[in-house]
Amino acid sequence: MYSILKKEIANYFNAYTGFLAIALFLLITGLLCWIFPDTAILDAGYANLDSFFNLAPYVFLFLIPAICMRSIAGEKADGTYDLLLSRPISIRQLILGKFFGALVILILAILPTIIYPISLYFLANPIGNIDTGAIIGSYIGLLFLGIAFIAISIFCSSVSKNPIVAFLLAIFVCFFFYYAFDAISGFSALYAFVYEIKSFGIQEHYFNISRGVLTGADLIYFISLSAIFLLFSIGHLNRQYTPTKKTLTVYLGVLVFAFIVNQPFITSLLGRLDFTADKRFTLSETSKNTVKEVKKHIQVTIFLDGDLPNGFSRLKNSAVELLSNLRSYSNGMLSFNVINPLEGTDKERQDFSNALIQRGLYPTNLNVKSEGGLSQKAIFPWAIVGDGENEIAVNLLQTKMGAAPEEVLNNSVQNLEYAVTSALKKLNSGETPYIAFSEGHGEPNDLELYDAMQSLMASGQVGRINLNTANFKSLDQLSLLVIAKPQQAFTEAEKYKIDYYVRNGGRIIWAIDPIDASLDHIRKSGSQPLVTRQLNLDDQLFTYGVRINYDLIADLNCSQIPVTVGNISGQPQIELAPWYFFPILVPTSQSSLVKNLDGIRTEFISTIDTVASKNIKKEIILTSSPFSKLISPPNQIGLEMLDEQPDPTKFKSKPMPVAVMLQGKFPYLYENRQAPEGIQEKKELSSVSKEAKMFVMADGDWLINQINQADQSPFPLGWDRYTQQQFANKTLLNNLVDYMLFDESLIALRAREVKLRLLDQAKVKTDKVFWQIINVAAPIILLFLFAVIQQWMRKRKYAKA
Repeated sequence: MYSILKKEIANYFNAYTGFLAIALFLLITGLLCWIFPDTAILDAGYANLDSFFNLAPYVFLFLIPAICMRSIAGEKADGTYDLLLSRPISIRQLILGKFFGALVILILAILPTIIYPISLYFLANPIGNIDTGAIIGSYIGLLFLGIAFIAISIFCSSVSKNPIVAFLLAIFVCFFFYYAFDAISGFSALYAFVYEIKSFGIQEHYFNISRGVLTGADLIYFISLSAIFLLFSIGHLNRQYTPTKKTLTVYLGVLVFAFIVNQPFITSLLGRLDFTADKRFTLSETSKNTVKEVKKHIQVTIFLDGDLPNGFSRLKNSAVELLSNLRSYSNGMLSFNVINPLEGTDKERQDFSNALIQRGLYPTNLNVKSEGGLSQKAIFPWAIVGDGENEIAVNLLQTKMGAAPEEVLNNSVQNLEYAVTSALKKLNSGETPYIAFSEGHGEPNDLELYDAMQSLMASGQVGRINLNTANFKSLDQLSLLVIAKPQQAFTEAEKYKIDYYVRNGGRIIWAIDPIDASLDHIRKSGSQPLVTRQLNLDDQLFTYGVRINYDLIADLNCSQIPVTVGNISGQPQIELAPWYFFPILVPTSQSSLVKNLDGIRTEFISTIDTVASKNIKKEIILTSSPFSKLISPPNQIGLEMLDEQPDPTKFKSKPMPVAVMLQGKFPYLYENRQAPEGIQEKKELSSVSKEAKMFVMADGDWLINQINQADQSPFPLGWDRYTQQQFANKTLLNNLVDYMLFDESLIALRAREVKLRLLDQAKVKTDKVFWQIINVAAPIILLFLFAVIQQWMRKRKYAKA
């Protein structure tokens, strides 16, 4: 066998046509990966070789058949096949010798491309910021792909006597096994068997390995496929010496064995290897357990497809990769598909877009460069997770004010596992949590809280509760209590019930306005004196470890409101002006609740102090910006402040806390006190102390959605109708509910880090031609030097002979 291997390599490189085939491979990959703009690594902006590993299979479709076409067919055409059989080697040794010889040639062909990752190393920002493990894993995937193509090509060569016929047949069979099964799975009639059909094709398994992950299923598949075609080659060449029945029996037995070992209950035993540095393709135990517990079949539809910019293509691919991983643990209960909502006729696109918008899936507008300049393009970075009865919309794009587009997309990639796992958890929740918004104290009406309540319906049943009439039994059934912007005082009996709920491990979101201020009142009268709002909650919150101060924050980082700046021909001229009392809170905390979150829109927000309280863990979640100041009663605020040019030095201060998370066993407010009047059934709570959670924010408006005055329809929570911006109020609310209701390991998924690896754009811009020449020419020059040395050594050897 070793002699056949050496002969195969020598025969290939003794003729210049062999070097020419490899040179063409290197030239084509170099041009595609470094020159052509649609596939160029330098234009993509990321320090990875995804472009090379995505294109290499299609170049292999021609290179490997060219390497292997003469393996057997060439021997037959030259009349040397019978001479080989006269040697003391078996057919099996002959085939394996040819196989390993072709494999060595392929490795030598791939070897010059090592210049690509070396170039990336120096082009990365900073230098060396590449994922070496992922690149090594991708090369392993390329090697497995080559092994499968070699086995197929040798079989095609064994069934033909003409090398050209063998070449063409190998291209067809390799292409069929690489692409055909993936295409067949797209037929609507086979929709229920998409995953099973794809698993028969090479593309599905190569895609998994090329991203830097080697699973037992992919390893066994490539070994099985290669072994089957090598066996077919041996069986075909041995047909004159072996009874047909025996050969067919062996074929059948091997096929059955291959089918069995490729079943999930076998392949799962081998586990998986994630070569990436940040293990971004390794699911957390929380996600694995969540998807394993799925009881109904869940379908995920991604609406991010088509001609996308590089960053959004990465986001889509990351979402597909995540769902592929989740599917492998779902016991067949999870499937997904990707849809381009903007394909078809103009009417079809419009109808589809309107349908998505009606379901709350709003598009993102992108500026796309074209020959005519910049043009607007709308995309839908959304997914819908549904089980046939209920569905949850998942926003794949997590925006962040002031962040670069690459950072925004990287944050979105980091957040994918949490977003999808959270949706699966809610759909699969066995018990229905009860979430109640308080009423009876002047709280906002259902229309003002519409989107907050609607968004929480995916987590449980949402309704209202009147603490005055509620009994202890109803409180026992409550999973989460939301106290949103009360304007009237709580009675002692109501506070007692809240304390009962807390002592029994309750979860509360407090959204409290300590100052009575209203923009509508200010617009009517021009100004408003600051008046404290007495809610009779100060002592209770102080006991729990927090104090809401009677002040207002004026922040230069704020939203805008429309103001009249003049009058022309009887028409008022309206402009947007910054209103310092509507701060935009940009999260700086590393808490999983707000990490990488966009700004939170607030109105007339106050500060919070934490108070020493035993057994209570406190964490500041949100603060004002470093350019803010306090205004306290009995001061007055008015619209005349809009005409003043702000002095940043007067606003400069330390960020002031405005929201805090409390967790632990809270003190008993009525310790050594009589139960207040109005409590019919008194409870002994001194000995009851379960761990509870609270989120306290000194603003009630962050939970209120604005109203469209034209038709009285609610805007989405966090939407600013004046600036047409969407803020992260709804995302914060959903994160809080996940943290309050579910295992803390779920919200911990938001802490996951995926390192952003970008190219140094300054270096790319100034030295682009240099690096293009290096990566296109250097591999071919290396091949040329190898050819010169090989031919010189060959001539020297035979000259001596």
